[in-house]
Amino acid sequence: MSKETDKELTILKIILWTYIILCFIIAGLNYGYVKTAPESIAKLITWTWHFYENWIKSIFIITASILTIRIIKRTQRTQMRKRNLTGFIISALIVHIFAPLILNNNEMYFFVMPLPWTTTPLQLLFEDSSFYASRFPLWGITGITAVLIFYGLISGIVFLGTLLFGRRWQCSTLCLFNGFAAEVFAPVFPLIGTKKKVQPKTIRVLMILKWFNLTLALLFTFYWVLILFEMPVLGDYELIGKLEIYKYLSAELLMMMFFWIAFRGRGYCYYCPLGTVLAFLGKISGMKIITNNTECINCNQCNLACPMAIDIKSKALKGEPVNSLRCVGCGHCVDACTTETLSYTTTFLGVISKKSQMR
Repeated sequence: MSKETDKELTILKIILWTYIILCFIIAGLNYGYVKTAPESIAKLITWTWHFYENWIKSIFIITASILTIRIIKRTQRTQMRKRNLTGFIISALIVHIFAPLILNNNEMYFFVMPLPWTTTPLQLLFEDSSFYASRFPLWGITGITAVLIFYGLISGIVFLGTLLFGRRWQCSTLCLFNGFAAEVFAPVFPLIGTKKKVQPKTIRVLMILKWFNLTLALLFTFYWVLILFEMPVLGDYELIGKLEIYKYLSAELLMMMFFWIAFRGRGYCYYCPLGTVLAFLGKISGMKIITNNTECINCNQCNLACPMAIDIKSKALKGEPVNSLRCVGCGHCVDACTTETLSYTTTFLGVISKKSQMR
């Protein structure tokens, strides 16, 4: 490894550690202390959280993307990775910079992960919810309508895009929760220790967690849907809202960053409720990794590159396509393949490819 690569890896680690530490501190203050803090302090904490979540995060995404490409291109192709990182940069600029400036709302990031990941949009439709009560004085009915339209557009883009381009569309191009970090900081995971092969037992545990988390997310979703349809349910709306916040802070935000430190960047992707839903849409889209463009030489680089611990090599040796539900379409295996025998496709992309070849 060259001195230049070592230096860039160190800078990338510093950026990621800074991102994690700031998130723990500022998010802790924002979600824990701000409600009891003096008004002036509360406003400062909220402003700091928004500035961190929008501007600092965007700067980190852009800087880390440049460093990651520089590091990776010294040892392998970066075609798929460049597309991923370009998508995340554009997504960050739209969601964290342009949309907040245009709509005068610094919390647009609340509305970029479709159901069942969060019920925030559903809560915003219900006037008695604590989320609506806290946002209405700030946004008014016009602002609330604007963010709900924004959310509807994002949801449509995600689900339609997944049907056309597979899970790669959201999980490896647009996701600003865990997907972006898994890509822009990929060379430095885990932050502590060395990268280890994921054992089958670990995968089984994560799969159990996946179905549990999806069930929990769906229960929250159905609760607010029933509320909106005025069905008889538990009336303690504030408690339900708090429980979902606790779920977000513990099972998602804290666990996500724990995985970055001790496991791998895509750790949370193993059990993300939105990712689980999109995996089934990916099946419908015909998403797969083609493994017979040339001939597999059994070098195992694809398996080493896969952040989701999918056994790609065994399929490639047989020339069979890989269509695992765990696949996020990141294309790391495609870039790592020394004989270029792998490629990513969906039914739609296959049709486009055939038409271009006919021309």
